[in-house]
Amino acid sequence: MCAAALEEYCGSIFWNASYLERPDPDLPVCVEQTVLVWIPLGFLWLFVPWHLVALFRRPKVNTKHLSKLYICKQLVVSLLFLTAIAHLGVTLGEDFGPNSDQSSTNAGVYYANPVLFAVTWILVLLCHEGLRREGAIDSASLFLFWLLLVVCDIFPFQTLLREALRLGEVRDVPRFSLFYISFGLELIALVLSTVADIPPEAKDFIKKNPEAGAPFLSRITFNWLNSMVLKGYKQPLVQEDMWDLNESDSTAFINERFQHFMKPELDAARVRFQNKMKKKSAKTRDSAQEDPQQNGLSSGLGKGVSQDVLMMEERGKKEDEKKKKKKDKKKEEENYPNSWLIPTLYKTFKWILIESAFFKLVQDVLTFVSPQLLKLMVSFTQDKSRHVWEGYLYAVLLMVVALLQSLTLQQYFQRCFVLGMKVRTALMAAVYKKALVVSNDTRKESTVGETVNLMSADAQRFNDVTNFIHLLWSCPLQIIISIVFLWLELGPSVLAGLGVMVLLVPINGFLATKARKIQIENMKFKDKRMKIMNELLNGVKILKLYAWEPSFQKQVEDIRGEELKVMKKFAYLTSVSTFIFSSAPALVSLATFAVFVSVSKDNVLTAEKAFTSISLFNILRFPLAMLPMLIASIVQTAVSKKRLEKFLAGEDIDSDIVRQDPSFNTAVSVCDGSFAWEKDAKPLLKDVNLDIKPGQLVAVVGAVGSGKSSLMSALLGEMYSTKGFINIQGSLAFVPQQAWIQNATLRDNILFGSPHEEKRFKDVIQACALAPDLELLPGGDLTEIGEKGINLSGGQKQRVSLARATYSQADIYLLDDPLSAVDSHVGKHLFEKVIGPSGILKNKTRILVTHGISFLPYVDEIVVLENGVISEIGSYKNLRASGGAFSKFLDTYATEQSNQRNSETGEGQDAEDFDLIPDGDDAQPDSALEDTVSLTLKRENSIRRSQRNGSVRLRRNTSVKKSENADEQKKGQKLIEKETMETGQVKLAVFLQYLRAMGWGYSAMVFVIYFIQTAAFVGQNLWLSDWTGDSVEYYNTTYPSWKRDTRVGVFGALGVAQGLFVFLGTLLLANASVDASRILHSKLLNNILRVPMVFFDTTPIGRVVNRFAKDIFTIDEAIPNSFRSWLLCFLGVLGTLFVICLATPFFAIVIIPLAVIYFFVQRFYVATSRQLRRLDSVSRSPIYSHFGETVSGLSVIRAYKHQDRFLKHNEVTIDENLKSVYPWIVSNRWLAIRLEFVGNLVVFFSALFAVISRDSIDSGLVGLSISYALNVTQTLNWLVRMTSELETNIVAVERVSEYTELENEADWVTDTRPPQQWPEAGRVQFENYKVRYRPELDLVLHGITCDIDSTEKIGIVGRTGAGKSSLTNCLFRIIEAAEGCIRIDDVDISKIGLHDLRNRLTIIPQDPVLFSGSLRMNLDPFDKFSDEEIWRVLELSHLKSYVSGLQEGLQHEVAEGGENLSVGQRQLLCLARALLRKSRILILDEATAAVDLETDNLIQNTIRKEFSDCTVLTIAHRLHSIMDSSRVMVLDAGKIVEFDSPSNLLEKEGHFYAMAKDAGITLESNTHL
Repeated sequence: MCAAALEEYCGSIFWNASYLERPDPDLPVCVEQTVLVWIPLGFLWLFVPWHLVALFRRPKVNTKHLSKLYICKQLVVSLLFLTAIAHLGVTLGEDFGPNSDQSSTNAGVYYANPVLFAVTWILVLLCHEGLRREGAIDSASLFLFWLLLVVCDIFPFQTLLREALRLGEVRDVPRFSLFYISFGLELIALVLSTVADIPPEAKDFIKKNPEAGAPFLSRITFNWLNSMVLKGYKQPLVQEDMWDLNESDSTAFINERFQHFMKPELDAARVRFQNKMKKKSAKTRDSAQEDPQQNGLSSGLGKGVSQDVLMMEERGKKEDEKKKKKKDKKKEEENYPNSWLIPTLYKTFKWILIESAFFKLVQDVLTFVSPQLLKLMVSFTQDKSRHVWEGYLYAVLLMVVALLQSLTLQQYFQRCFVLGMKVRTALMAAVYKKALVVSNDTRKESTVGETVNLMSADAQRFNDVTNFIHLLWSCPLQIIISIVFLWLELGPSVLAGLGVMVLLVPINGFLATKARKIQIENMKFKDKRMKIMNELLNGVKILKLYAWEPSFQKQVEDIRGEELKVMKKFAYLTSVSTFIFSSAPALVSLATFAVFVSVSKDNVLTAEKAFTSISLFNILRFPLAMLPMLIASIVQTAVSKKRLEKFLAGEDIDSDIVRQDPSFNTAVSVCDGSFAWEKDAKPLLKDVNLDIKPGQLVAVVGAVGSGKSSLMSALLGEMYSTKGFINIQGSLAFVPQQAWIQNATLRDNILFGSPHEEKRFKDVIQACALAPDLELLPGGDLTEIGEKGINLSGGQKQRVSLARATYSQADIYLLDDPLSAVDSHVGKHLFEKVIGPSGILKNKTRILVTHGISFLPYVDEIVVLENGVISEIGSYKNLRASGGAFSKFLDTYATEQSNQRNSETGEGQDAEDFDLIPDGDDAQPDSALEDTVSLTLKRENSIRRSQRNGSVRLRRNTSVKKSENADEQKKGQKLIEKETMETGQVKLAVFLQYLRAMGWGYSAMVFVIYFIQTAAFVGQNLWLSDWTGDSVEYYNTTYPSWKRDTRVGVFGALGVAQGLFVFLGTLLLANASVDASRILHSKLLNNILRVPMVFFDTTPIGRVVNRFAKDIFTIDEAIPNSFRSWLLCFLGVLGTLFVICLATPFFAIVIIPLAVIYFFVQRFYVATSRQLRRLDSVSRSPIYSHFGETVSGLSVIRAYKHQDRFLKHNEVTIDENLKSVYPWIVSNRWLAIRLEFVGNLVVFFSALFAVISRDSIDSGLVGLSISYALNVTQTLNWLVRMTSELETNIVAVERVSEYTELENEADWVTDTRPPQQWPEAGRVQFENYKVRYRPELDLVLHGITCDIDSTEKIGIVGRTGAGKSSLTNCLFRIIEAAEGCIRIDDVDISKIGLHDLRNRLTIIPQDPVLFSGSLRMNLDPFDKFSDEEIWRVLELSHLKSYVSGLQEGLQHEVAEGGENLSVGQRQLLCLARALLRKSRILILDEATAAVDLETDNLIQNTIRKEFSDCTVLTIAHRLHSIMDSSRVMVLDAGKIVEFDSPSNLLEKEGHFYAMAKDAGITLESNTHL
């Protein structure tokens, strides 16, 4: 019916099958005139409305500008319009012209088509104009329209040509010529539509972000990335090379959208939660004392109470703990508004999700087209009577389908990965924003580390899951479709293969749980090993001084041994699961085919069936492997979701606690206020009434824990007010007790976001006593301050914090004890110049919490706190007179301070890290510019260690006393060298080094076995193709059963062999890689323990730890895995190419060019991708450290009201990271699309050559080679991924070997060994001894010559940096002599082994370093002494009573760094160590501030008694302790200036006398001693 109408419309026949059943097929003219015209035009008309809408909107860009490209496009379309009119003209002329033949008119189509085309061209002209007004660069729909049009016009193109050639003349010249003219114009239009039309105003933006200017073709092939890939190949990329982000990918945009959807969702969730809580509280109402309603003012409506009541009940009944615990857990879970995060994310990113789902669906459908085409192809080669053009058609179709599949797959991946990135960004930004406003309750629930974890780990989990979220529906879909197709091929026998697959799932699950257990065990050992390594590196100086390295080396090696055992277990387990996974496809096809042929005699395996099924089974493997993994990661993400919901739904800080009412005439007033830290806790501050007038200076005093800092927090609005209110007029500045320093320059820390005014800045620096420090810092005020202010001393941090407040020019200053961390004379300076009545802030309101009594007389008013209540307020005089709490306070503190004063004067300068170098007395011109390392080493002895950080060495990048010519930095001036970031390609040598560590034998065997496995795989498939040949041979005859059994048997045997060889190979590789791990680790450890001390002073410990943690982890786990995958992939690709060449030898010709393309793509990609990965990890850490900083400095940020600035900063930091993440995602797509293109060419050529040589080739082989080719795209992709992963990972070997080749110190034991009893007398002689810390630096000791007799007691004194500690370092050969020598009992110490020397000397170091382990291990790590001896020394060092009181006695576990012992006890333990060694020479490096006077006396007395017959060298910081020594050595600038008995030196009135006078010691007082 329809055909008849069309035939009338065309005036010719519409369809006749005979057109196709000939060697040169063609389409009927009617089809070409109707269907092939309507397809492209219909497509265009669908999209036209969208483009035309733009004509009615206001133009987005400047419309005056007409680009050349635009004019060309319009010109071409106008010409096409003219051709359409001409067509119409020709038809009209023929029908109605003067010489028209009335009998035969033209058919309707000759009128309709020109009109259709004319209308279309007008529409296209309008579309172009619409696009230009939109400012669009190009249009996908128009490009596709032109493409369709050209493709559809190819058919009439060849029809007309062939007809003309057949007839030898052109019948219809005008139409013939018009067609070819318009075809040419269409081609031009197609080319023009692929070029981007960039408006001039967008040019600059597109330079920074090429993606915005990429036309359609470039967008789908990711060509716009080329420039970056090229750059990355030429030289390593750096952060500056990164492009700008698209508006929609930027943090600010994503965060805004996310917050917009989050608010309503969260509010709804809160309402649901409150209703639930109401129901609950109704149940517990009778036991609750108060109705939650009255607490319902804040948003958490009643949350607090009901929860607390429940908890109280629980506490009441402590029995049935276990049941209660579970109950508690349940309550915990429901304790916050939940299930709102996922809907929010969905709403925010709905469109990307829908788009990617669409692409995934298309791709899934296309996946199943290839096997069907393969089937047609195979049947084509079998049936020799078919026309050749069919084969070419199938080859082209295979190629087109594969191309479409690649394009859709990459678009899908691109969208999914970008979605993952955006989800991570949204969560990170939300967590950060929340952290700025979070209330104290919520803050208490999690530590800073946990909060940072939300941002790093949990957001990352979401990122990983969203990448693959569509597999949740796509996997089942793929499984169902492939089962359907397999059923159509093989009938019910599919179920056998499917059964095998399903069976493998639980087995894999079992193995996975087992593996997880082993992993956990492994982590335990890893943590243990890292803990010891950490301690070892932190206390490396002590190990060297005591010569204890071997003991610790053994400890670490033992744990490492355990760890490797577990690793081996894990590797064996992995190899079992690999075995199962690799033999799965073989087993599945074996089961299916065996069942298929044995079910009935009629079932014969043909080539079509076999290879179609195999390619379907290959499709099935992926979803079956992915589903369990996906589900596991979703479960993990659920945990993260809970944590994020809990944090993000927590309560915000109440902003209306502090009022800003201008009607008050005070600066600060608190009316009858009571404040608590938690919502329903007892108030800490009760009934506070306080009025402070503008411009007053108020001191707040009170005993420890009386609530002084809480009062500050209350004024800042950080506490809950249970009653009363606070009113504050004006802006606040806050100096916390613990200074909070940002990781930025010193200037930025002080400016804190305010503009920089030079004069004001200078004044503040002067007033805060920072000027001398700035001279010491290498970059002045632009010095970069490390995290948590690591390179500033405590006093400096506090002064920077004060300077920040001073600079901010606020109205009210809250100063929380800023003077406690600084020295007394500095404190005085700060009070005079900044805080006090004549300081910079004299006109501001100041509230000062202080313990310093000396300042109190100068303040306007004093507030005395006692247990959270203000006990009295008044001026100093009045309070002094009243004799209340204040005078009591004064008495306690006055006595303490006078005690301190005595000792302080002597050590004031030393202790405070020479924060202020007093004028004149230290700046002698002859002291050369010292470098930082020597200073750090020297100053180790004079740094007051913060007791908490046990043994963290303070590193300060200072260079002291800039002399005029010191501008050019000397080599080695910078203390910490920058870590080298590996760039460029990894050397082959590194690979060889790893193989060598694995053992050459092992490596070769692994390779051979894997090779055999690949051979078995290929063999199995060749056997299969041979088997399919039987169907031709036994056509219409019965199939002999012996033949069937052999076929199935050999097929199965080869399959199992494959699995076994993989298993063997994996086992061998596991053993080999464990060996490699062992060798590399022990080399590294061995060397690190033998490296000279200087290395540890110039290398941050973290960097060394990283070698032992991350790099060793990579060598243990990542490298073996990627190595194995790489080998398998590589051999797989070789096998594929071999099979294709075997089937169609022609193919070998194509391999070469394809290999070249492949190689280049791969090299370009690896270079760029590797660098992008590095940039990603480098730019990721600032996000977390900035966040950690923000959380720890919250109160400061809130006090200054700088939340917005920090939010902005966070957005910028995340954006910087996204700038390298985004190109990395795209670079993966860039690579994949190019590789898949190569793979598609492989498919195309293998099909093409199969068609060409179809007469000489067996259909089985065709099926084989094409099904292989279809698989090769994935394998190629993997191969490149694996290569780049292997390259990235192998860097770890490089980094580890870098540290195994460091220069060692001298041998521990040499051939010249000292006598057994040496040193007997204990005489020490220095002969013209000179020493420097590193070859390129100046001398530290300038030729010291002295003689110390047996049993002398020598005191060594001198200012900081005079070389006191260098002397001990030299005795132990921590640093080696530059000239001269030291003799002990006439043995030159540089000639004997280090351990021989260090074992015979004893030192009591300045800071007591303990290691985690038993007490006994800390005293005697080599188990040399008996328990009796140990108890004896414990008694002598006054620890016996303490140790015998412990449950485990000597086996008592010491915590890391000795945290569970007091500092005094640690010092006594070090004394016990010395007593146990009891050598003839004792060096006593006196502790400065760590020890209380009592312990100090204990130690001094024991030493006098026990070491009376030894030579004792004491490095003194307090002169009192060495006044009784036989001689005193005074050092200055590395020379001995005085050396005599103390009394003589005092009479001489030289250096020593001056120091003694400072310390308040004179001849008279000395005679009293």
